[in-house]
Amino acid sequence: MYHHYVVDGCKLFALLLLWLGSSAGDKHAGRAHAAEHQEHTAHASAGLEEVVLVIQSQRNPFHARRASQRKVEILQQAAELGQEWFLGKPLHDNEASIIHHYAFSEDLGSFSYPDPAAGWALSTPLLQRLAERIQYESLKSDFTIDLKHEIALFIWEEGNGPKLTAVSEFCTETRDNCATTFTSYLPNCGDPVSKKDVFVAVKTCQKFHSERVPVVKATWEKDAEFLEYYSDVSDASIPTLSLGVPNTERGHCGKTFAILKRFLSQDVPKVDWLLIVDDDTLISLPRLRQLLRCYDPKEAVSLGERYGYGLLQRGYSYTTGGGGMVLSRAAVSRLVSSGCGCYSDDAPDDMVLGRCFTSLDVPITHSPLFHQARPYDYSETTQQAISFHKHWNIDPVVVYKHWLQDTQPRDEL
Repeated sequence: MYHHYVVDGCKLFALLLLWLGSSAGDKHAGRAHAAEHQEHTAHASAGLEEVVLVIQSQRNPFHARRASQRKVEILQQAAELGQEWFLGKPLHDNEASIIHHYAFSEDLGSFSYPDPAAGWALSTPLLQRLAERIQYESLKSDFTIDLKHEIALFIWEEGNGPKLTAVSEFCTETRDNCATTFTSYLPNCGDPVSKKDVFVAVKTCQKFHSERVPVVKATWEKDAEFLEYYSDVSDASIPTLSLGVPNTERGHCGKTFAILKRFLSQDVPKVDWLLIVDDDTLISLPRLRQLLRCYDPKEAVSLGERYGYGLLQRGYSYTTGGGGMVLSRAAVSRLVSSGCGCYSDDAPDDMVLGRCFTSLDVPITHSPLFHQARPYDYSETTQQAISFHKHWNIDPVVVYKHWLQDTQPRDEL
């Protein structure tokens, strides 16, 4: 007995053969499911009324029942084409994270968000609904810090929307049955730029001279050809240089803009790149120099971990200061000559720089290798990181050696 589903006037004929003999088993059903998925993808654009599915069976009651069951499953899958799906490789916080505003701290495993390295997918009905929501619904925060987590929260809609569905075919490692794989966030664009092409500016203040500066000296200072410590006082034992800007407890805009002007002066070597970091930033300069080979210093480049402020209200993106702000000489020159600057010495320097660059049409380039927080605040941290920030509740030297120090020596240029 043959069970079939026929619609008159069809424009497309699709033949689906499901061998339902006693030896067929579930493995054929699994393959058929994949074929059905492909057919239904076509249905979404062609319309079910334009498709004929033929299920091949036999007269025996057992096979007849199986054929009927397959018909029900196919029609159910067709109905599911209108459902909302959020698919990807799930991540979840291992401990409450400041970059996620300590969300779900009571049960971290209850909420997942997609690993962007593996890719993620939305069904068309969900995408359409989100597009409508975003037109009239205000975001819960002016700041965009971790897009993958925040978009998962937006989709979840406090339990009214779908959670992320784990799909094993979204992969970050190479294995069988993967729809996606991932290579590296640290591209190979050739030999690293020379140590002599990078000038490093470390922002500090007197109260941290004995606490934080020794960590820099014990870890990554040795990899810098040109490095200066900028403080509120001069200290020959480090040495530090005072730029005449008093220390501020909040932002350090006045100090940062003084650094930018010094970078363009005759007082420091003329090099292609400026790196501005805090005194509690941990960084791999060899990896940074490898990344910089991918960018042209003759172009206006602002590189680091990108955050956003008021992006739906014509706001701007900016490079977070703690993870390290990398600027090409062209970018610094364009910024300083524009006259854009601080509204106060204690304004947030990274945000002011972002606002200025946005007004100058200089793009903020994001790299996930830079980190505003500690390694343990990121669920997908890899050994390819370029920077981390803060010494809170960690041994910074141990963190540097584990996450940032290369075990293989590099040829220094």
